Amino acid sequence: MIIDFHTHIFPPDVRERREEHLRRDPTFAEMYASARAKVATAEDLLRSMDEAGVDASVALGFAWRDHEDCLRHNDYLLEAAARSGGRIVPFCTVNLAAGEAAAAEVERCARAGARGLGELRPESQGWDLDGEAGDLLAGLARQHNLILLFHVTEPGERDYPGRQGLSLDSFRRFLACSRGVAVVGAHLAGGLPLGDRAPAARRPPANVYADTAALRLLYQPQLLAPLANTAWAGRLLFGSDFPLVSQAAALADVRASGLDAAALARVLGGNAARLLPPAGR
Repeated sequence: MIIDFHTHIFPPDVRERREEHLRRDPTFAEMYASARAKVATAEDLLRSMDEAGVDASVALGFAWRDHEDCLRHNDYLLEAAARSGGRIVPFCTVNLAAGEAAAAEVERCARAGARGLGELRPESQGWDLDGEAGDLLAGLARQHNLILLFHVTEPGERDYPGRQGLSLDSFRRFLACSRGVAVVGAHLAGGLPLGDRAPAARRPPANVYADTAALRLLYQPQLLAPLANTAWAGRLLFGSDFPLVSQAAALADVRASGLDAAALARVLGGNAARLLPPAGR
């Protein structure tokens, strides 16, 4: 089974009224101002999955500033998942700056079938993961058995649209105080598995996973093979970052990375299948 743990879909009206959303949301404007930045719908994702041979895809929400935009996006994610026959796995979106309203939305989404929250970008939305909002988020995740997926910014000077979202230091601190919550760091968790070249030293916290989203844009795919021989072997999740990177291209990168057959099976779906809780739990 192939599971893509990192894809993006939007309600059709976001694509149809793109200019309005560019004016209203600074993070959306940063990432989607270019005409080359694709805005995909559930139908686009399902077609891509058919073409690439992907069995299931985690569809992520967007880090909207406005609470009502989060609600509308969540409605679409949940409806698309319900129509997909299990092929689309919904991870809903929330801005913890909304306080009690955000907590109520998390509960609503969990009851409606959300399996996680993401792609979370605290610094883009104006809330502090190191503060009370982070404690609230971890508590909600524990209560509703939700996986949390964060955009994690890798260290360095390189800049590109959408780079910022959560610093690697803040991500590390959250991992330490969110025991019992499954936490996925996008884009190889900001390089967390690469922090020490000694394999024995790359022992991840018990609750952390890393996806390979946009691997070809940020790292060399060949680095996956050495990681598969470390304690990260069961923590690596295939992610494409569709539609930024096509699912077919992302799969080709992972398949050409030098992973042996067993490691390839884990990264492409085995690890994700163990992580995702049973539907309806």
